[in-house]
Amino acid sequence: MDAAGPQVWDDMTVEVALSVMAAARTGHLMVCDQDGQYTALVTCDRLNAVRDGSGYSDRVRLRDIAESDGPVASPLSSVAEAEQAMRRWRLGSLPVVDEHGNALGILAHSR
Repeated sequence: MDAAGPQVWDDMTVEVALSVMAAARTGHLMVCDQDGQYTALVTCDRLNAVRDGSGYSDRVRLRDIAESDGPVASPLSSVAEAEQAMRRWRLGSLPVVDEHGNALGILAHSR
């Protein structure tokens, strides 16, 4: 498991989020709500697709585009369970979130 990496607020704009990703040299950000609880994982590909879309404006916030219905792993999940969820959802990475909603890290396929 990798460290959770950059965690950002859901009111951040897409442009600022892309800048944070570039500075952190990462392909994803863990998005948190105003209470600091994990809400979604956004990827560079997703942010670029939104920015390049016809409905984009510089006021679009992460909470407007983040898809929060994806799976997460518990720190108690087995590797097999995490791998199964990643295959089922066709994910390259899976957030690990504790019972309080805190982002702990990211599980990713090794390359």
